Amino acid sequence: MQFVIKAYDGEGMLAKRMEVRPRHLECMIKMSKHVICAGGLLDKDCKMKGSLLVMEFQGREELDEYLAQEPYMLEHVWEKIEIERMNVVIDNGELRSNQMSFN
Repeated sequence: MQFVIKAYDGEGMLAKRMEVRPRHLECMIKMSKHVICAGGLLDKDCKMKGSLLVMEFQGREELDEYLAQEPYMLEHVWEKIEIERMNVVIDNGELRSNQMSFN
């Protein structure tokens, strides 16, 4: 299952985000087999205001396990999180062979 995770930082959390970022990136590297793509959401001044992650897990429980140990969650950088299921069709310029059936 693929998921889109939009995580928005709390007000005034940019300094805290930057302090926690090395641990977040370490976590992303450890989770790399689950990461399809990830990056920072930017405000109008091109400053980070949150994160967008497209990740793949066996199910929602596995995603929740990741979130429970994510440094931005543990340090309360992320204030609001939106999670939706996604069907990734093209990955790294290639059509995925394991597409969902919509019949």
